[in-house]
Formats: sequence, C-alpha cells, structure tokens
Amino acid sequence: MKKILIAGVATAAVGSTALVAAPAHADVERRGTCAGATFELSVDRERGGYDVDADLENAKAYSTWQVAIRHNGKVAVSRTLKADDEGELDLDTSTRNTRGKDTYQLTVKPAGGSACSTKVTV
Repeated sequence: MKKILIAGVATAAVGSTALVAAPAHADVERRGTCAGATFELSVDRERGGYDVDADLENAKAYSTWQVAIRHNGKVAVSRTLKADDEGELDLDTSTRNTRGKDTYQLTVKPAGGSACSTKVTV
C-alpha cells in the first residue's frame, strides 16, 4: 500500500492555496509461511525513524510463538506470544533511522517447531 502526502501551502501574495504532492514512502513488506501460519514483516518510515510491525495469521488458536525483530543484527524486541482465538498475533516496535541502510529481520518460531524468518532492508 502506498501512502500519499498532500501538503497545503498558503501564499499570502495571491491569497490562494496550492496543493503539492510530496514523494510518499511506501511500506516495505515481506511475507512467509511457518507451521501452516502466514507471517508478515512491515517497515514504514515514520517521524525520522521506522515503525516495524510483525503479524502472524492462520496459526492454531492459542498456540505459543517466539517472535523476535532484529534491527541491524541487534534484538529490537523479542517476546513469547500466544495467538488469539482467530490464530492471530502481532508485535510492533519503533526504531531510529541509522546511518546507511537499515536491515530488519523477523524470526517466528512455534513452540516445539522450527524457526522461520524474513528480512527487509530500507
């Protein structure tokens, strides 16, 4: 999904408003499957940093998962979570924009299962 920012610019000399389209920063998303569930890593540029969202869908209801998000190799957030009654869970975090490229890795692991992961570089 692309987001478009429209900024209003008032000009006092002519008393009118001009609309200017600014370049939008699209979410960067990667998906995968793990133990029958679908996982997604979404990275969105926000307020000089990034909002990072990890979502899991179609997991077994109330199943336990280890979910971790790494930023440039360092753990940004790691939790053991239970899927809800619809087999969904999410984990969100925010990070600063670092110098150069930023790499995010999502790793999901069902209890008693193997780990699955995906990466995004922005």
